[in-house]
Amino acid sequence: MLRTRIVGTGQYLPPRILTNADLEKLTDTTDEWIQQRTGIKQRHVADPGVGSSDLGAEAAKRALANAGISPDQVELIICSTMTSDYLFPSAACLIQDKIGAKRAAAYDLNAACSGFVYAVTMADALIRSGVHKTILVVGADIMTNRLSWEKRDTAVLFGDGAGAAVLQGEEGERGVLSTYLGADGASYDLLYLPAGGSKHVICCENIDNLDLGIVMSGRELFKKAVAAFCDAAENVLRATGMTIDDVDLFVPHQANTRIIFSVAERLGLPREKIFVNIDRTANTVAATIPIALDDAVQQGRLKAGDRVLLVAFGAGLTWGSVMMRW
Repeated sequence: MLRTRIVGTGQYLPPRILTNADLEKLTDTTDEWIQQRTGIKQRHVADPGVGSSDLGAEAAKRALANAGISPDQVELIICSTMTSDYLFPSAACLIQDKIGAKRAAAYDLNAACSGFVYAVTMADALIRSGVHKTILVVGADIMTNRLSWEKRDTAVLFGDGAGAAVLQGEEGERGVLSTYLGADGASYDLLYLPAGGSKHVICCENIDNLDLGIVMSGRELFKKAVAAFCDAAENVLRATGMTIDDVDLFVPHQANTRIIFSVAERLGLPREKIFVNIDRTANTVAATIPIALDDAVQQGRLKAGDRVLLVAFGAGLTWGSVMMRW
């Protein structure tokens, strides 16, 4: 059976680091408060003038190098981002140029924090159907330049970064076993950015009257996230005929350790099987899972044949999961 396998991963984090101690000087918060509620100790911040495609291109180059794949072999680039450099063109097209993948088609996918899982699902379908053989999936987001630092409920959560994975079709048992996607557009207003889109365009005439910050209903979002995480995990496990005991490594979207551990407790998953790196990266939106996968590879937490469960939840609301044999 032809399966879609991740053959290389890579990541890039901007060199500038903003610690919780630094945030104490910008907003009404403390290191203890942030760590207790999120598990975050620091985040990386992109310099002014740097775009998501810049981060994504660096992560992509590293993923290709680790996979032993040349840019000319890439047939499609899917960039999952909600912070593209421009409204148009896509960040994927900019990444295509920056890495020299001249033969590749390219497009962006916006499913917020669930974006990487959505993109892997799209790539898996295209590879198994024979449309493409080699696909580069990139998750890249820059959130810190759109935060309102006085809003501590959102200011402490996000960081900037990019992760990438090279996917290819292979015969055998390794690779993507099943995927699952979900959405709830009726709850969009639990987490959204009111201004900047086609409904509320930012211009000189209205900029003083617009809410330029992220709107988040934290308590309700927490409940929705835990339920959606569990739904996604249970559905993809059911589709593969596996149970939670069969999972060797759980790689969740890195939004909040309280969410992650609440989900693990409901599923009956021991903490030693959970990969968490939010303490050093914060929430990098679509980049969290590919960055975590690359960290897991570098730390020796993943070996051939391991059964890996990816689960994400994000604005939209969106959620999804991927079960794979590494």
